[in-house]
Amino acid sequence: MQVKHLLLIATLAFVGACSSKGDKVDENLSETQLYQQAQEDLNNNSYTNATNKLKALESRYPFGRYAEQAQLELIYANYKNNEPEAARSAAERFIRLHPQHPNVDYAYYLKGLASFDQDRGLLARFLPLDMTKRDPGAARDSFNEFAQLTSRYPNSRYAPDAKARMVYLRNLLAAYEVHVGHYYLKRKAYVAAANRGRYIVENFQETPAVGDGLAIMTEAYQRLGLNDLADSSLQTLKLNYPDNPSLKDGQFVPRERGDDDRSWLARATLGLIDSHTAPSSAVETQASKDVAKQYQDALQQIPPELQPENQGKSTEAPDTSGRKKHSWMHYVTFGLVD
Repeated sequence: MQVKHLLLIATLAFVGACSSKGDKVDENLSETQLYQQAQEDLNNNSYTNATNKLKALESRYPFGRYAEQAQLELIYANYKNNEPEAARSAAERFIRLHPQHPNVDYAYYLKGLASFDQDRGLLARFLPLDMTKRDPGAARDSFNEFAQLTSRYPNSRYAPDAKARMVYLRNLLAAYEVHVGHYYLKRKAYVAAANRGRYIVENFQETPAVGDGLAIMTEAYQRLGLNDLADSSLQTLKLNYPDNPSLKDGQFVPRERGDDDRSWLARATLGLIDSHTAPSSAVETQASKDVAKQYQDALQQIPPELQPENQGKSTEAPDTSGRKKHSWMHYVTFGLVD
């Protein structure tokens, strides 16, 4: 990315931050007027103003006819306003106060979406960030929240999309564990690497990362001199994952070089100088290559009304409609240009 693009992003972020407070809410508005104006703000993508009006509506008329709906709309407004923590907090509050509400599944769904998008900020839209190498905390939260939705409300209209995202998130978490395993191999922490590989095999069955987990176990056991365990892992790898990147013409190729594989110059200088080219950080594991494909395959199973291009409709609160979809220019300019 060029410097001018980064400057543009920084400028837009500053402008967006300066205008994030929104308009002041008129104290003389009635309950109906507040709700109607909040709906107009939502339809116009003015989520900050909508949030202010919905909060005012709930505080001024806590037992009014629109109180519960305002709490539900507030989750959506915070989510669309790129405030995931506020959205999750509002969703948790709604679930706690209205566990039997007919639309409580919507609160679970938006709570999962907020965690799902928490790591995908502005820079992630422009920079080629590898999500499998980032902190998986939000991904774990999102997976658990979608799991609650699908287990408690299997017939919810949001369940198909939640299941598709869970497939992606599980592959993402598995690929993260693979990166951790390779990090241990690189640091020559072979016992930790073997344990991490076994963890992947035992806990992420039916994901592309299982083959990578077996490869990590094979390499770690070879480095430790545990030949029987290494041969067992390798045979399982060859039998079930013959196309794994660690296998070349049926032979296992370690990803990391051991001390004996280094050049004489590297050994003489204690690794400060190495005549060999270091392994490229761009080399992908099978899990990394398949994460995006697995997600796309899962998306194809989602009903048309819940497809990503129609998600503006699927994530709206049940009692509202007609909201406009964002254009790419809207996202780039924080809503200043649409």
